[in-house]
Amino acid sequence: MKKLIVFISSLLYLLQAQELITPIPDKLDVNRDKVTLGKQLYFDTRLSKDNSLNCASCHQLENGGDDNMRVSIGIDGREGTINAPTVYNATFNYYQFWNGRAKTLQEQAAGPIENPIEMGHKFEMLIPQLNKTEYKAKFEAIYQDGITKENITDAIAEYEKTLITPNSPFDLYLKGNTNALTQDELDGYELFKTKGCIACHHGVNIGGNLYNKFGIYRDSNSLDLGRYSVTHKERDKYYFKVPSLRNVQRTAPYFHDGRTSKLDEAVRIMAQYQLGRKITDEEVRKIVAFLKSLNGELPKGIEP
Repeated sequence: MKKLIVFISSLLYLLQAQELITPIPDKLDVNRDKVTLGKQLYFDTRLSKDNSLNCASCHQLENGGDDNMRVSIGIDGREGTINAPTVYNATFNYYQFWNGRAKTLQEQAAGPIENPIEMGHKFEMLIPQLNKTEYKAKFEAIYQDGITKENITDAIAEYEKTLITPNSPFDLYLKGNTNALTQDELDGYELFKTKGCIACHHGVNIGGNLYNKFGIYRDSNSLDLGRYSVTHKERDKYYFKVPSLRNVQRTAPYFHDGRTSKLDEAVRIMAQYQLGRKITDEEVRKIVAFLKSLNGELPKGIEP
């Protein structure tokens, strides 16, 4: 515990010297043909076993890139076990999924398709089905080997690289617009730093770039073991990928188990469980004001 306190104190000292959060770029370089194909796949219910679900069922693009449910509902009404993370800005994440079991967007794209409580399909069944559709010619125009698992997930991942949300008020502030934030938002950002939130929530995605234990100062009573389910190492129990705070106002409920839908309550939980610090109602109000300034511009043309 003493080592953790020293680490946080050292990090807070460094905050005086440099900015640990960087703005989202306006765009990324992508292959437009793959993007077009990936978008069609993203919205196609044929990727699920019973043709009832698509990627957008759990990652809805008109708001926060998630489904605003505690856990998602898969085929045959099957209830998931974990809160769906946002797809927006996922390309900036270190690893994918709460437990980091996928190293890349492409690897992540394969997971829900074959998960029996999500889309419930199998690629060995899906590929012959797609080869009987318009997809056969579309894939062969881009990929020499046509429709394969690797090419399906590659196209979806390429589309997901376009799902970024730049130019939030906070990003505009980082770019030099001193009028982009209100005084409450500026005060909230200062509290975000001095309270220690930024120790885990930093970088371009304000999170998504490291793992941390959920429940450092108080037992989180988490039923999910987090990273342990991937590594099976005792030290990884209750460690989860730190979520991005981009567009956090739009992505309730919060935490891997969706334990609260209120942003102010999420801030209080973090102060108690992760920071071990008291926090006043006024401080919470200002931090929430700052968090709301992280809402970025949704991409154009997100309709199917």
